Amino acid sequence: MRSPDKNLIVSATVTDILRSWNVRGIASVHLLVSLGAEHGLSARDCLHGSGISVESLEDLSREVEASQELTVVRNLSRLLAHVPAIGLEAGQRYRSHGYGIMGYALLSSRSLRSALDFAIRYLDLTFAFNRYRSETLPEGLRVVLDDSAIPEDCRQFLVERDVTSTVAIMRQLILKPLPVQRVSFRFARPSYAERLEEFFRGPVFFGETAHAIVVSTQWVDQPLPQGDEPTVRLCEEQCRDLLDGRRARTRISERVRQRLLRPQSTAKMDEVAAELGMAPRTLHRLLDSEGTSFRQLVDEVRRALAEEMLSHRMTVEEVAERLGYSEASSLFHAFKRWTGVSPRQYRRQAGVRGLKS
Repeated sequence: MRSPDKNLIVSATVTDILRSWNVRGIASVHLLVSLGAEHGLSARDCLHGSGISVESLEDLSREVEASQELTVVRNLSRLLAHVPAIGLEAGQRYRSHGYGIMGYALLSSRSLRSALDFAIRYLDLTFAFNRYRSETLPEGLRVVLDDSAIPEDCRQFLVERDVTSTVAIMRQLILKPLPVQRVSFRFARPSYAERLEEFFRGPVFFGETAHAIVVSTQWVDQPLPQGDEPTVRLCEEQCRDLLDGRRARTRISERVRQRLLRPQSTAKMDEVAAELGMAPRTLHRLLDSEGTSFRQLVDEVRRALAEEMLSHRMTVEEVAERLGYSEASSLFHAFKRWTGVSPRQYRRQAGVRGLKS
């Protein structure tokens, strides 16, 4: 597989898309599938292409890769594009108990400020796709979300979801309908802006330089009803162990993805196996144990690269040539199998989204 020209696509962004930010619990996927069901989608519609089975949704102890949840988000973003404020609807469903031991730590925190500090410190144990940071201002605490590593086709959905879920959980912790001092979004004012303003109970601004939430000092430093420092310390030990364990597991699928993304990479399994110092049958067995295959990973990388290039206004023929397809028709059939739409339809949709954002 030939690597695309670095001048024509943002390769760092694609790498971020495919590196699977983290492994996370399946609870978030469960919430998203339930949301889809309320709008007439089947579980199979929501899970299409994710490698997650309908049956696995019943096992809430199961873990999935962030890239698998991202596929579910993409499906909802595409199939429910006609539903206004769908990201807002998704975010309102999240509660602290869905985060396991981390949720107990948040409930037991001394204040909203300490809970937010804890959440940002252990962000890889959450379901967030945005990266978070906090800033202390004279008027309160500002939480900033960075969406730069999120694919454009589901960026607004995930920004709305993550901002909304953050506020929803803060309200759960404080046991009051917490008003925010200010919420800002980088995207343009949508037609459903009133619904966002109603939820946040404070001024909402669009077309700003950053996605951010500002909570006044009055609320952010108010003691939480269930605050208990010994419980927080105990939970933090377990969170640290859980995070270390997840990071220590080197998934062979991730190592294969990284090789497929390198310049002048190969899409031949025997060559990649040799680079990894193992026989092809061993690589096949290890990938199978992680619920994937070499062909599925090649398709995943090609799909992400194709979507990125099409979003950057490259022609179908240019994308096919850079991904090593002998004919544009081969890319056409593969892309429609991956996404349910043709490359040209996807490019038109990406153009419309770009005008709105």
